[in-house]
Amino acid sequence: MGTTQLESVPEPKYWHLKTVLSEALDSEFSVGEILPNERDLAARFGVARATLRQALEQLELEGRLQRRRGVGTTVAPPRVGVAVGSEQDVWPGAAGDAWQPTDCTVAVPPTSVADILGTVHGEQAHTVRRSRVTHGQPVAAELLYIPASSVPDLSAIDAPSGAARARAVLRELQRLELEGQHRAVELGSARADDAKELDRLPGAPVLVVTTRFFAEGRTAAVSVATYRADTCRLTFGDSGGVEIHHDPERRAS
Repeated sequence: MGTTQLESVPEPKYWHLKTVLSEALDSEFSVGEILPNERDLAARFGVARATLRQALEQLELEGRLQRRRGVGTTVAPPRVGVAVGSEQDVWPGAAGDAWQPTDCTVAVPPTSVADILGTVHGEQAHTVRRSRVTHGQPVAAELLYIPASSVPDLSAIDAPSGAARARAVLRELQRLELEGQHRAVELGSARADDAKELDRLPGAPVLVVTTRFFAEGRTAAVSVATYRADTCRLTFGDSGGVEIHHDPERRAS
């Protein structure tokens, strides 16, 4: 990577630096290669380390870079394709569902989730944790909140702990007639538990997809799925479903 001094430009200096770095990633680096340390990069481009960090954070947000524990900042691979929505509304755990249940607990959901469910604050709900892996790498983690009123006969089911209990809760939920669902997508920061599961650093950019499942005229369950923003790109198809597509045009040579 050659030395390039950044003179006065009409756009923010970090944004111009991001463009210069992006061009260098395309021409001088390969996927998985570790970038020089921040001090060396800042010296080469004649910028403050704070400016460099802003540019690197933007490139990470755009999926060009990954920050890996114990490794450093590396060139990210092309984003993988993961379907989020489907043509038809289906319950979590239905046939063909790519999510894998890993655990189930009974706990008080966050206040924001309780408000969506319409439950009393402090009321416990079944919390199913699921994960999703694509091409051998973790791409998403999900917490599915199900109030007791949505699975009233669960107590009659022999549901042990862990993944087996999660599957039992999902089977009972599927007894309800699904009337529809609604998704909302926003940019967020990885919490410590999600970051660990997704092999990211806490605070790393993520895409949060919140899905409400409707049955019996109410919200019967709420899913909060956290996707790695560095490996996923969201688009909205004609059906209204949300998909994450592979990006074949962006490659590091």
